[in-house]
Parts: sequence; structure tokens; C-alpha cells
Amino acid sequence: MGWFYGFKLHIVINDKGEILDSLFTQGNVDDREPLKNKDFHDILFGKLFADKGYISKELTEALFVDGLHLITSIRNNKKKCAHGNEK
Repeated sequence: MGWFYGFKLHIVINDKGEILDSLFTQGNVDDREPLKNKDFHDILFGKLFADKGYISKELTEALFVDGLHLITSIRNNKKKCAHGNEK
């Protein structure tokens, strides 16, 4: 034990369920890494819905500058502030 061999598939689909782009990464690669590559999300615009593995303030801000609004659910270990944002 002590090692893991696998892959992750990152798929971008539109509102009709059509595949726009895809990318394989090694299993030990952070989920957010493909979105840091501008070539991967170059054709995208609007809202990008993702799971909790993509939560990152820096990534959200960088994508917003490029015209993407990253939407994820809230992590269970985060507390809500009085005005509704995460701490």
C-alpha cells in the first residue's frame, strides 16, 4: 500500500448536456489545476458549476476576470458570516 494509480476525468458540458471539452489528469492532481490552464477554459463563458473540490477564492477571482462565474456548494466545515458569505 501507500500508493495510488488512477486518473480523473474533467468534463465541461453545456446546458444541453453536450460535451464542450474534457481533460484527463493523474489521480494525485488537485481538481483545480486544469482550470488554472487558460487553454482548458478558453472557449467557456457564463456560469461554471463545480463540486466542492474546486472551491478556491483565488481561482474564483481569476476565472471571474476571464468571464466565468464559478459556482460551488459550500463546504461543511465552513461557517456562514452574518451577511451570508463564507468565513
